Amino acid sequence: MGTVCHENHGKRVAAARQCILSGEQPMIETFQRLLPNGITLSCRASGDAGRPVMVFLHGFPEAAFIWDPLLEHFARPEHGGYRCLAPNLRGFERSSAPAEVEAYKAHRMLQDIQQLVASERADGTLAALVAHDWGGAFGWGYANAFPAQVGKLVIINSPHPATFARELRDNPAQQQASAYMNFLAQPGAEALLAANDYRRLWRFFTLMKAGADGHGWLTEAVQQQYREVWNAGLTGACNLYRVTPLKPAAPGEPPPARTAPPRERLTVDVPTLVLWALDDTALLPGLLDGLEDYVPDLEIRKVPGATHWIVHEQPDRVAREIEAFMQRR
Repeated sequence: MGTVCHENHGKRVAAARQCILSGEQPMIETFQRLLPNGITLSCRASGDAGRPVMVFLHGFPEAAFIWDPLLEHFARPEHGGYRCLAPNLRGFERSSAPAEVEAYKAHRMLQDIQQLVASERADGTLAALVAHDWGGAFGWGYANAFPAQVGKLVIINSPHPATFARELRDNPAQQQASAYMNFLAQPGAEALLAANDYRRLWRFFTLMKAGADGHGWLTEAVQQQYREVWNAGLTGACNLYRVTPLKPAAPGEPPPARTAPPRERLTVDVPTLVLWALDDTALLPGLLDGLEDYVPDLEIRKVPGATHWIVHEQPDRVAREIEAFMQRR
């Protein structure tokens, strides 16, 4: 198990220097965790083993490192002293990346999370599950499948499957906003994404003002972190788009046939905070409509002026919202 005193996203040089000069223990651990199902997850963690566990799940095209500020924050005693764990999902960074599309079905991804949690706590319980984008898709599923094991659920710009299916069926604006999913699902998408120093991938960020003329978080240091992640391969990430039935119709094709799952597969009986950045051009606010029908214990916090990449843009705001939610009940 390795540990590093991590310079977070190019913005925490002073904090890293203080960590070194003060002789404090490094805050971020990095390690590989072999699970009983044979998958290895590359993980980042902070906080003492044995403490209540918070798990953080990333999305596409991100990786576990995006959570470093929150891992450090919630590991500190004054913010709860949690054991904070952020895995790279299967197919991302140095985690196992099976080539088969079927290996990325939701139940297999949920099994990874369940076995990872069990490796930290024998009773399999989580104080909180925090999840963004694709991580949120699995967060919704995990809280549905294992409600007794999840104390709190925090979803950040990730649609509930029922409202997503409705909006893909009925809302032309969301259909257009989600059209990129078909591009990512096509054969050979990996090579197209990797071409010209990942030019197409950078556009996922810069089209939502990530550069110096906008929110400013996409520094050269952060770009290099992403290159290291993407250099490990993109097939696993693209397989998430290939395997999901929740996509808009491809151009010239009829809408995909979907069988609605039974309601009990959609309800989430866990106290839930949904943090939603309103300038997300991929996931529109209509996805929040009717969410309370599936999540009875629900708080929604809308954040104007933030985009899909709110975890990069406003990590302090995200931490404050989560901490307040954890303390309210």
